[in-house]
Amino acid sequence: MTAPWVRTRLRSAPGAAWALALLIVVTACLAASFPRALDRYEDAGLRHAVRQAGPDRTSVQLSGPQPDFVLPQQQREADLRPAELRRQYDKVRTAVGRPLVIDPAQSAYGVRPAEDLAVPDSWIPRPNGLPAHVYPAAQSDLAGHATVREGRFPRASGHVTAQTPEIEAAVTVATAKSLHIKVGSVIHVPGEGRAPLAVRVTGILTPRDPAGAYWSTQPVLRTPTLVVLPTPDQPKYWLGALLVAQDAAPALLGTAAKPVAYWQLAPDPTALHAHDLDNLKAAVAALESGPGLQRARTYTDPDTDLSTGLDDVFTAFGQLRSGIRPLTAVAAFGTGAVAVVVLLMAGGLTADRRRTELALLRARGASLRGLTARLLAETAVIAVPAGALGLTAALLAVPEGRTVYAVAAALAVILTATAALPARAALTHRAVRVHGPREDVTTVRPSRRRTVAELTLLVVASGAVEALRRRGTSGSAQDQLVSLAPVLVGVIAALVLVRVYPLLLRGLARPASRLRGAVGHLSLARAGRTSVSAVLPLLALLTALTTAAFGGSVLAGVSDARDHAALLAVGADARLDATAPLPTQLPGEISRLPGVRGLAEVSVTDEAKPLDGLEAVPLVGVNPGDYAELTRHTGLGAFAEGQLKRPAGSGAVLPALASPSVATAYGTRPFLVRLPDTSAVTVRIVLVRDVTPAVSGADFLVVDRSGLSGTAARPTSLLVTGGRVSGAALRKAAGASAGVTVRAEERARYVDSPLQAGAERIYTAAVAAGAGYAAVALLLSLLRAAPERAALLARLRTMGLTRAQGRRLLILESLPQALLAAAGGALTGWATIRLLAPGFDLTSVALASARNPVGEAQLRTDPVSLAVPAIGVLLVAVGVAGVQAWWSGRRGSVRELRAGDAR
Repeated sequence: MTAPWVRTRLRSAPGAAWALALLIVVTACLAASFPRALDRYEDAGLRHAVRQAGPDRTSVQLSGPQPDFVLPQQQREADLRPAELRRQYDKVRTAVGRPLVIDPAQSAYGVRPAEDLAVPDSWIPRPNGLPAHVYPAAQSDLAGHATVREGRFPRASGHVTAQTPEIEAAVTVATAKSLHIKVGSVIHVPGEGRAPLAVRVTGILTPRDPAGAYWSTQPVLRTPTLVVLPTPDQPKYWLGALLVAQDAAPALLGTAAKPVAYWQLAPDPTALHAHDLDNLKAAVAALESGPGLQRARTYTDPDTDLSTGLDDVFTAFGQLRSGIRPLTAVAAFGTGAVAVVVLLMAGGLTADRRRTELALLRARGASLRGLTARLLAETAVIAVPAGALGLTAALLAVPEGRTVYAVAAALAVILTATAALPARAALTHRAVRVHGPREDVTTVRPSRRRTVAELTLLVVASGAVEALRRRGTSGSAQDQLVSLAPVLVGVIAALVLVRVYPLLLRGLARPASRLRGAVGHLSLARAGRTSVSAVLPLLALLTALTTAAFGGSVLAGVSDARDHAALLAVGADARLDATAPLPTQLPGEISRLPGVRGLAEVSVTDEAKPLDGLEAVPLVGVNPGDYAELTRHTGLGAFAEGQLKRPAGSGAVLPALASPSVATAYGTRPFLVRLPDTSAVTVRIVLVRDVTPAVSGADFLVVDRSGLSGTAARPTSLLVTGGRVSGAALRKAAGASAGVTVRAEERARYVDSPLQAGAERIYTAAVAAGAGYAAVALLLSLLRAAPERAALLARLRTMGLTRAQGRRLLILESLPQALLAAAGGALTGWATIRLLAPGFDLTSVALASARNPVGEAQLRTDPVSLAVPAIGVLLVAVGVAGVQAWWSGRRGSVRELRAGDAR
């Protein structure tokens, strides 16, 4: 019997069935996409962190000791031959536990010197007269990771031993260029107890993947470096690598290089997953000081040393994720709660629309269980295929991430949508009755059960808000109640407004009855006769508006924090800095560039010493007029131009602007400041500001540069203001005379992890989804009463109501609930942000690191996020009512006036 029932019901209302299916498809797609998108962004963030750290930190490097001198020479040489090292390498790879996966293409093994060696060859450049040093290394699979630019790969001739007089090697293009090495060059490596080992260069190589772990775990293999000795004059010498053939490695035993075997294991970034972070940490810990290290020493040597920076990289990523995850959880709970409310509302409105039908079935003998089962089957026929379609769309749209959580989310949507109609019908039709009492919103009193439920929810929400204010979001990764706090505040506000709504309608009905014309009074009467179940959309609207306002404020707070951090770092829209005085014509050239509105020339002296003391304080010389305008434009330590102007007369005391620490140290009395050019000025602190555009440190003095000596007054920095300052144009004008920093470019640096960008996208999607569900809730509410309104308009037109009056009637009827939702949503969003702001720190999402600390990035109210959703609700309500009135007028009134229709 169920199949005919289902088929008949679906054919009787195909539009409603398709609308419900569309709602379920969209909701299931969003729900299934969220966990996979979160996995994708977190995985990308982890892989980015590993790549950014560099192979020299992330590779697992094992290094054995020098072959024991007590062993026979043949045994010592055998320990460094490729066959033995390859056998040990294959076993060492098995010591790495899952989920840490090794990339065999970038891993390597070989022999390297424990100490680099100075070579006597004078034809190699000597910057400070010091001989160059070489790093002879024999690394595996050199031919697979480099191409020959000149010459050929090195080979070993015959059986190489520690007494072999000459071996072959290759160098990279960068090493050849810096050390003036050519094919055929011979480098003499000092021997130990024998003549120097001659190393003949047979090839110049180009690395295939210079940034890969094969070349970058030991960067000296790829690129030579100038080593600076830690002495007062800081002399330098070149250090470059000689890539020796693997079979020639035993020859290094005859040198002072102290050769050792090594094995470097590069992790595969594509196999890293953020949800395995704890297991990854455990795997690295086992390698550093656990069973993994013991197995590695068993396979190689008991004294093998292991080092890696992977644990630090994983820890830093975990800290970043712990700061971002609670914010994404708030977005997920907010949007999820709105989606659940809309699904329940869709089922409830369907139950209200079919109230008479279901009551009649109960009166004619249908059991509650049988009726519920039929409704369940009817809804499941729609929900299951729609949910499966939404899940499929999510899997195709977001191919990365775990599938199990996506399936669970889609199943939750399907179950909610399937159970909404049967549950509501079962609650409404527990008792058999044909005619129920009227349930007008202005007359029905809330039951005791409802009052108890609302009070319980109020206590839960209050506890969540208090916990969030006390602990912040740092603890909410495991405490989901705290993540629900914004939603619970919105729900409580919705329940309060539901209680206030009837009082407002009754209060407005009396004044409206005294107005001329019947439209105003009739619209309020119609709004008051709305059934209690139609107030459910108010709950959805308020929850959606609160979530949208909260998410919008999070995004605005992140943007403001980045703007402020970039402004503190640069001090203007752009700046040019040099260690020496800038060319005299440069300020004029910069001021003529497109987009430049203002220019402040400043001289910065880092070695100014007050009171002939040992501690230096940065002294900034400025033009008071230009600099005061800059401070007003940026809002960083603003002051009036006249407060820093140099007094008339030679030798006058210069008024100074100082940081709080400098003002505390030197007071307000005049004191002498000695400059590096041996000149001195007397200053007196008259202004104290926490920050100033010219310098970013905590200590500074700012004076009128006209009072400084000619050398000290010459500008070393230019601070540029303008809406569209081009960094490329500034760099072209400055050339090599100054470095250029642009505020927009500095701001872009703060998003250096896909995890941050992903969190922003998730919040943006949450705001959009919340607004969309608010519109759906409003449309469902208005469409629920569409037949009643069409019949009302038809009857009133027979009494002389014009089309214009009909439009006003429908618009005014829909306005009370829309106005209440819009005003309540904006007010609730504002209150929620004010209540929860002390517990939210947006620094992890806003800033890449603590390179430019600006304190905590606090959550702030964003007026646009409050106003736009509220205005959108009003526009949708007015638009739907107007369209309905226009459509009813075109269709005529015959159909609506037929006798016997229940409207």
